[in-house]
Amino acid sequence: MLTLEVHARAEADSADVLRKRGVVPAVFYGPKQEATSISVDARRLQHVWKEAGETTIVTLKGIGEDKDTLIHDAQFHPVTGKLLHADFYVLEKGKKIKISVPLVFEGAAPAEKSGHIVVKALHEVEIEVAPAELPHHLSVDLTKLVDVGDHITASQIKLPASATLITHGEEIAASVTEFKEEKEEITPAPETVITTAKAPEAGEGAVPAEAKKEKKAE
Repeated sequence: MLTLEVHARAEADSADVLRKRGVVPAVFYGPKQEATSISVDARRLQHVWKEAGETTIVTLKGIGEDKDTLIHDAQFHPVTGKLLHADFYVLEKGKKIKISVPLVFEGAAPAEKSGHIVVKALHEVEIEVAPAELPHHLSVDLTKLVDVGDHITASQIKLPASATLITHGEEIAASVTEFKEEKEEITPAPETVITTAKAPEAGEGAVPAEAKKEKKAE
């Protein structure tokens, strides 16, 4: 179980001042939980974020009773990558939650060994699941893809026992398409026409020698 010690945050505490102290400003809220501003140790939060992401329950301690939450949103510095702010969504006890879970493609598709292409079309699916069975990710077995046209739909992805698929079941998560090599068309070079100039014949612009003599005699 992942836990975080949190502290109430005073209105006078600016976000910049908190960050200089090594603390991250945050907030928790839920359907039956009023939005409450809190602060969290930056190093601990960074560690928990790397392990939990947005699909693992994080228990908040330190303010009232323990609260099971999900990191609903996280903001990062564009250059350093450090966490700047986090939102925690408080789960209702005994109720399922709707959440988008990332897909992890596992195994080597036999179709790829045959030279074909595996297209991965989905990268997450939305499910409704009991918090206790919330998966960090869902596996997609690519070893089932053997021939061109083979595919795996969202409905074929194995879910936890309490989970219901919300994403349309016929959506394709992965499929095989035929590899076709494109042949480069070679455009023939234009023909080169060589013309040879020849001296003009008599009557076509040239003046015959006899005509020149007659002209002089005149």
